[in-house]
Amino acid sequence: MLGKLFIRFLKIGAFTFGGGYAMISLVEHEAVEHSGWLSKEEFGDLLSLAQSAPGPIALNMAVFTGYRVRGFWGAVAAMMGIVIPSFAVILLIATCLADFKEYPVVEAAFKGMRPAVVALIAAPVLGFMRGLQWWKIAIAAAIAAAVWVVGISPVWFIVAGIAFGVGYGLWDTRRRREER
Repeated sequence: MLGKLFIRFLKIGAFTFGGGYAMISLVEHEAVEHSGWLSKEEFGDLLSLAQSAPGPIALNMAVFTGYRVRGFWGAVAAMMGIVIPSFAVILLIATCLADFKEYPVVEAAFKGMRPAVVALIAAPVLGFMRGLQWWKIAIAAAIAAAVWVVGISPVWFIVAGIAFGVGYGLWDTRRRREER
């Protein structure tokens, strides 16, 4: 199992361009659909946690998924798998291709990857919208507009979401106890 975790996250790390958000749909495919390590709901919970935790989202998703599947050593295997490809590419660029952006072929390759990166980022967003009530989509759109147009820091919305979630959870727990 540790080997599978490592190899699956190594594949994700090696073949995804565009940063952590572009990796989300690939992690979901591997962990939910292909391997069955997580349910859709568990994946959504881990994604929320990964976005709220400090650090790169791809690394957080790998660590949380690995931990959920095989504990501490699963987290280590998934983390190493996701990190090694990026580390190797950065090391190669730093040592061999210091002025790599100046090469027309490299510049053209990056321009060609942009539409795929946008699609990889949009896919999980659209996937999470499926099954949401209209008012939750409206709240998400209002928050996105507040961040993008008005310039409000997303940290405030994360803190508010955590506070609301904890408050609602406490209220719901109390309500269920009183019903018994």
